Amino acid sequence: MRLPPFLTLTALEAAARHRSYSRAARELHVTHGAVSQQIRKLEDELGAKLFLRQGNSMIPTATGARLAGQVTIALTTLRLGVEEASQAARGPLVVSTGAAFASRWLVTRLARLAADTGEPDLTVRAEDRVSDLSSDGADVALRFGRGPWPGMESVTLMTERLFPVCSPAFLRVHGIAHPRDLIDVPLLRHTGLPWSLWLSAMGVEETPLHLGLRFDDTALMLDAAAQGMGVALARSGLSERDLRDGRLVRPFPGEVAVETGHHFVWRADSPKLTRILRLRDWFLEETAAARADRSMASR
Repeated sequence: MRLPPFLTLTALEAAARHRSYSRAARELHVTHGAVSQQIRKLEDELGAKLFLRQGNSMIPTATGARLAGQVTIALTTLRLGVEEASQAARGPLVVSTGAAFASRWLVTRLARLAADTGEPDLTVRAEDRVSDLSSDGADVALRFGRGPWPGMESVTLMTERLFPVCSPAFLRVHGIAHPRDLIDVPLLRHTGLPWSLWLSAMGVEETPLHLGLRFDDTALMLDAAAQGMGVALARSGLSERDLRDGRLVRPFPGEVAVETGHHFVWRADSPKLTRILRLRDWFLEETAAARADRSMASR
């Protein structure tokens, strides 16, 4: 059987609860005539009397009372569902990101992010693990890699370029001016980023003579380079602040593009989807602006 219109059922429920068409009309923000018409249509459709007038009151019949009771239960269930969905959508927006990306790229933009997006409750989790957006409470992941990630939506924020960096003082002392000069100075190493990748692209086939400290944290390696401990092979997305502030310099041109990059990852079925998409658009605009700034600076 086809269900009656929602407005008809709410008119029945309110009229039975108030025992008055007029009070039901005020609650529903409609006219007395509209409530009366809806109930009359429902009585015609069901073939049963739902209300009897008693003085100034409209008393539900046994059939009317039973049906109104069932509608009350259904409306309560609907309200609970809507409230639950609303609470889920209003909760903190949790962003999971790698520690290096958080400290080297994101932290300088957090104030602008909050102002531009109007996001009322943003939580940033800096963690060196792949967050599971289905189970660990994160709504968005800023991931470094190639992608895609099964079951997730993603957009590429920026791809990486690799190039050597060192402190200004290190450059003055060692006077390196060409890729070949790196063979004779301490090279700081990252466990996932071999120097051979960049050296071979620059036509340098010799083995470096002074391999420096090895790191598994990019931010720590860049800090060591800023302290004059050697030359680091930097990723463009994580070194821009140090280069801008003058803590690090590029001793010479020459960079290698790699397939890995930074990606914005989310679940399409998230109850916070509207907020997530607004955040995604901000990240896309911000990374596009950063690329434009780098392009202008290189001219």
